[in-house]
Amino acid sequence: MKKIEIKYILPAVAALILATSCTDLDVDIKSQLTKFPDTEAAIEAASADVYNAYRGAMGRDHWFVQTVSSDEAVAVSLGADYYDEGKYMQMHLHNWTPNNVMLGIFTPAMSGVTSCNTVLTMLDDDDSPNAAPIRAMRALYYFYLMDNFGGVPIVTTLVDENPQRATRKEVCEFIESELLAIRDNITTEVNSVTYGKPTRYMVDALLAKLYLNWAVYTASDVAFYEPTDNNPKLNDVVAMCDDVISSGKYDLSNGYREKFFPDNGSHIRDFIFVIEFDRERQLGMTYARFWIHRNCQKQFADLPQSVGGNMRILPEFYDKFNLEGDERNETILTGKQYYWENYQETDKAFTIETTPRGFDQDYSGADADDPFEWHLELTKEITVREDGKETLDCGNDLKGRSMGYRSIKFYMDTDVTAANERNQSNDVPVFRYADILLMKAEAILRGATATNGDTPASLLNQIRAYVGAPAFVGTPTLEDILDERAREFADESWRRNDLIRYGKFEDNWGFRGELYPQGLTEKFRRIFPIHIDVMNVNTHWSQNPGY
Repeated sequence: MKKIEIKYILPAVAALILATSCTDLDVDIKSQLTKFPDTEAAIEAASADVYNAYRGAMGRDHWFVQTVSSDEAVAVSLGADYYDEGKYMQMHLHNWTPNNVMLGIFTPAMSGVTSCNTVLTMLDDDDSPNAAPIRAMRALYYFYLMDNFGGVPIVTTLVDENPQRATRKEVCEFIESELLAIRDNITTEVNSVTYGKPTRYMVDALLAKLYLNWAVYTASDVAFYEPTDNNPKLNDVVAMCDDVISSGKYDLSNGYREKFFPDNGSHIRDFIFVIEFDRERQLGMTYARFWIHRNCQKQFADLPQSVGGNMRILPEFYDKFNLEGDERNETILTGKQYYWENYQETDKAFTIETTPRGFDQDYSGADADDPFEWHLELTKEITVREDGKETLDCGNDLKGRSMGYRSIKFYMDTDVTAANERNQSNDVPVFRYADILLMKAEAILRGATATNGDTPASLLNQIRAYVGAPAFVGTPTLEDILDERAREFADESWRRNDLIRYGKFEDNWGFRGELYPQGLTEKFRRIFPIHIDVMNVNTHWSQNPGY
């Protein structure tokens, strides 16, 4: 491969040009690469932004958008705290607007595309093995963009002008073509070196996900998509899953809970592709901050900073965790609370010194300010105050703070320091072997040809076996697979995607039917609007229908 002399726009600057379409190109570029990176170390250094671009979004806003817009959870306000201009409430009620700040996830995804194009320009050979993982990452960024926003610009070079948006179908087909083009030219090694980087099996998993949702993504209008629509790619789902299965590189030998602890990593055999996080060097992962009860700063360790505690599992979703012996049940905090140590609950009660008025802000008895010790107890049901419906206010008292069960799947990083600012070291999986098994089961149920003696029941029961749940007897239905996906992938940002494919994104859960019943029929909300800041610059774009 020849060396070339090339000056290039730094990824951050190029991202600014593309994502916000800044037209002032008189920018002081502090550093430039003028020599082709011709060693693995040089290529790794040049590619850093490719893997960094979406880390912050995956660690917070992407997760919020996927999770709180689904039937998994609601993010409530506590008095005036955590209303935050309605950004969480809108996601739950399905009345979001283009002003919702969390829809800014468009920008880091498009920045990731720009970073990939920058590196590919440097490499100057899209067909090389070095280019393959960069193209795979670009396809992943386009997947995030397409899944959330529908049609977006397809850009494969560095640009300094506002590009046109392609249709969602065109983006879907572009992702497929890119992944098929690199599939035989990307590494099949699975080890600590390739951990967090694309491999052939990451490509397979992304293709399987794309194919399983093919009818959604290629619909002429997503509002008219029906789960019974023909999907011509179901056998391709099975083929991609079979390639991962037959590789022998992955299995379910790790315990369920340990896969999500802060010390997870390349030893987890279930992980096909992850976004890596480290509380000191790879920042942005903060799930536990929002899940842990606001008074429980010391329940898991002597945490140096407060926690938010506004995320709550919806009762309807919790009801799906109903299998006896299922290890996944242990990822949810319920009822009376105790101290934890070394990832295990102790028998030491977690108590809080309070008063009747501190427990219930509306209490007005003569003993309102008399202190007492209360054994913290989480309630399954979540009730919004009569005077707080417009903000989903549960009350900033102990009663309100204790409504709703909590996820500890991505267990708090107990080694965090004040300097780490609540960041966690838990790597976040994007694709897992367990997903491969359940995608294959679903594809067969939807009409794909079964292979290798697998049946939906045998595939599902591989999941049941490793988590200690009872085996499924008989032939599962699609609804059974969806419920298994709820248990297996809770808090992993796939629930919105699943509900749309199943035609259930408009179902009634939480407070939606009472506070925004229109959301039960507004099927245009299966994709989000482009954020207003992006639209204000790209004035030749049309906003997504309905917004």
